Amino acid sequence: MQTIMQVATIGAQPVPRRRWGIAFLLGFGVLVNYFDRVNLSVSQAALQSAFGISPVTFGYLLSAYSWTYAAFQLPSGIILDRFGVKLIGRFGTLLWSVASFAAAISTGLAGFFGARLLLGVGEAPTFPANAKAIGYWFPAQERSLATAIFDSAAKLASALGVPAMGLVLLYFGWRWSFAATGLISLLYFILFYCFYRNPSEDQSLSVAERDFILQGGAQPEDRGRAAKGAPLKYLLRQRKVWGLVLGFASYNYTFYLLLTWLPSYLSSAHHIDLLHSVLYTSVPWLFATFTDIVMGGWLVDKLIQHGRDPSFVRQAILVGGTTLGLGMLGAAYAHSIVMDLLWISLAIGGLSAASPVGWSIPSLIAPRESVGTLGGILNFGNQLSAIAAPIATGYVVQATHSFFLAFGAAAAFLLVGVVAYIFLLGRIETIPEP
Repeated sequence: MQTIMQVATIGAQPVPRRRWGIAFLLGFGVLVNYFDRVNLSVSQAALQSAFGISPVTFGYLLSAYSWTYAAFQLPSGIILDRFGVKLIGRFGTLLWSVASFAAAISTGLAGFFGARLLLGVGEAPTFPANAKAIGYWFPAQERSLATAIFDSAAKLASALGVPAMGLVLLYFGWRWSFAATGLISLLYFILFYCFYRNPSEDQSLSVAERDFILQGGAQPEDRGRAAKGAPLKYLLRQRKVWGLVLGFASYNYTFYLLLTWLPSYLSSAHHIDLLHSVLYTSVPWLFATFTDIVMGGWLVDKLIQHGRDPSFVRQAILVGGTTLGLGMLGAAYAHSIVMDLLWISLAIGGLSAASPVGWSIPSLIAPRESVGTLGGILNFGNQLSAIAAPIATGYVVQATHSFFLAFGAAAAFLLVGVVAYIFLLGRIETIPEP
């Protein structure tokens, strides 16, 4: 059986694989990114004790990060296309490191809230920048697996980060859990500063690998074009853009519902303590990491490399994975923790298979030097869902003392996403140059 990372060859000579080092570097950044996000979800009881907050207030606190994250998506996408991944990535990473330390030393709710807002500003360019970097560094037939490497880190962070941050919180307190994410963020800043370059700037990239990347359909670096990529208004008029945004926003609503509320849900629905809750939480996220890498990454690239129609393969995973997300309805009716975890694992596993395909699409359909702008549009829609999910869930839980209607709303939105992928996104092909 061939390994997941198939060795590419030109003629009889194997091509070096420096590009995969870049993919893993970006993946580590997303892992750190999501440690910051899940850290708050396991801290509800501690913050409630420290600041005296209700479920609704906690819902707003959970979404605070997403307010600035969403607000800076469109500007960060445009700035990325203008100034590049390296410069904007360095600035953003340093800023989110500062925000993590600021949360750890906050003396009141207002200060903590401000630290979460600053975190959103720092992390805003991450996914558009990664999509743009993958477009530069990888041929089209390897792009799904490369994208899955950084996208799956978001799920792995939930699987590892929730229990890890939960243990730090239980034994050392909530301030130390946020200080820990600050230290890890600072480590990533140093790694990114030292190692990330675009292919044209990377002196360690061999001629053979550079040719392999370009011949495989990588996005060309065009510094002249970078100053005037496809205008935002032009992209917003494209039906494909709206199909991608609506479909992915439906995924992100369920993703953030589970990311922010799953530990609290398992604890309240099944009357278990925080330690068992955070350990059980890791089960669906580990499964999601597996489906993200294997189904949304390796399988997609393998089918395309064997001659299957690329658009059909990607659409099949997008639609099929989003449809499996309807397993949230099963979780709404589950009465045991085993069945609950099975249904939630099915839902987030299917959605996670679709996720790297969705994030690979901006580099496949965007006009030249417009991947950052399109990625910003995509992530803006995502973050509207990320804002709505924790707040709406907080109101529903406070009003009904149940998650039943919250899970039902997520399933209804996923149906809208399936329709958008089929009828608006349609065939995955490049949008014409303006």
